[in-house]
Amino acid sequence: MAERLSLSLTLSPSPPTPAPTTMAAFSTTASSRIFPSATAAAAAASRARLSFSSSLKCLQSSPLVSHLFLNQKRSPMVRVSERGLSSTASPKCAAASDPDQLKSAREDIKKLLDTSFCHPLLVRLGWHDAGTYNKNIQEWPQRGGANGSLRFEIELKHAANAGLVNALKLLQPIKEKYSGVTYADLFQLASATAVEEAGGPKIPMKYGRVDVTAPEQCPEEGRLPDAGPPSPADHLRNVFYRMGLNDKEIVALSGAHTLGRSRPERSGWGKPETKYTKDGPGAPGGQSWTVKWLKFDNSYFKDIKERRDEDLLVLPTDAVIFEDPSFKVFAEKYAEDQEAFFKDYAEAHAKLSNLGAKFEPPESQRDPAQLVCPPVVRTRVS
Repeated sequence: MAERLSLSLTLSPSPPTPAPTTMAAFSTTASSRIFPSATAAAAAASRARLSFSSSLKCLQSSPLVSHLFLNQKRSPMVRVSERGLSSTASPKCAAASDPDQLKSAREDIKKLLDTSFCHPLLVRLGWHDAGTYNKNIQEWPQRGGANGSLRFEIELKHAANAGLVNALKLLQPIKEKYSGVTYADLFQLASATAVEEAGGPKIPMKYGRVDVTAPEQCPEEGRLPDAGPPSPADHLRNVFYRMGLNDKEIVALSGAHTLGRSRPERSGWGKPETKYTKDGPGAPGGQSWTVKWLKFDNSYFKDIKERRDEDLLVLPTDAVIFEDPSFKVFAEKYAEDQEAFFKDYAEAHAKLSNLGAKFEPPESQRDPAQLVCPPVVRTRVS
């Protein structure tokens, strides 16, 4: 396990719209792909829609979350509606998250990870909230990105988000406990913490993201990547360039598939189970990209390159990183050099987590050493 990151809560300016460049998690209750296929998941997602309401009322339907919720005597049942998760009060500071509460929330997330093995599910939640960003749209929140919109039912029902309601169920008690933390910050905090606790690199995160307030502010469906498009390289570039990311960042982020499993009943991809997944942990089944699918390392690149084990998953968008000349340069590098992968992944993850976010207070009023919730207290949390 990598050294655990001490939480340094800093605010930074709302990222400027990126200039055009030259140039897809492990869940025992859902598809574990970081950016799952939108089209291949359509049939499975339609089934999920039919049972969506009942699954929210019956937590026993999720084998991982049932034990977390059935013994909750003080936390109200999670209720997701068109207005979002309605059982949680608004943050004390409507704009920025409270630094002390963020630090405490991180400790609770680590405990959750230790008991629920939900690392990739939380990584996927953060990625999917941020991954709707469109650099060609200036207005917030129309541009999408890390704004907490994924808590609303209308966006949870997008095919690519099948199963992410389980991530919300897991995080909801933490959100209720720390109402001074925005959803946008909580999703990204959980995602980064999951990577670090799985043995991955320290992510240079910042906090203070503003939440959208209504389902009407959710992005339209179709902004997330597909796993099996006709032209995988072109598709990846179309989607990630729209976010302002480049070839190196595409390949580095693909390396997060070192965590997790894909479940065919959720996504349309993978085997029902393999020798690596039939015994769990958590609910058994699915097909993983790597043998040790609970550990964040560079084995994804090694396994994709070798392709010697039929029990390991290789999607079209995985295979292409060793087929496309530009992608291959970085994939080969990461297969040989885990340190280089960790460095580039940490930078790319942090960049993704800030896409489209609106940070409060604005830059002119922000103390960069801390999250600000008036009155300003100039202390650093570490």
